Amino acid sequence: MADLERPERLQIMLTQDELAALENWRFDKRMPSRSAAVRELLRRGLASDGFLTAEVGAKSQEFGVILPHGDGKTPPEQAE
Repeated sequence: MADLERPERLQIMLTQDELAALENWRFDKRMPSRSAAVRELLRRGLASDGFLTAEVGAKSQEFGVILPHGDGKTPPEQAE
C-alpha cells in the first residue's frame, strides 16, 4: 500500500450551524473538499496572534465556532 500523504485522521462533531458556516466558507473560497477547508481554517487560526488555548480542565463543549442560542441551532434574529 502506498504511503498516505496525510496519514492522521481527525473526527470532529459539529452543530448544524457550524457545518453550514463551514460549507458556506468552503464554497465561497472554492475549496475542493471539507477536509481542505478545515485544514485551511486550522492553519489560519494557528497562524493568527492571540488565539485561545485550552486551559487545564477545559471541556470540549466550551469551544465552538458558533455559540448556541436557545435551541442551539439558530440565532434568535434568524429564527423567524
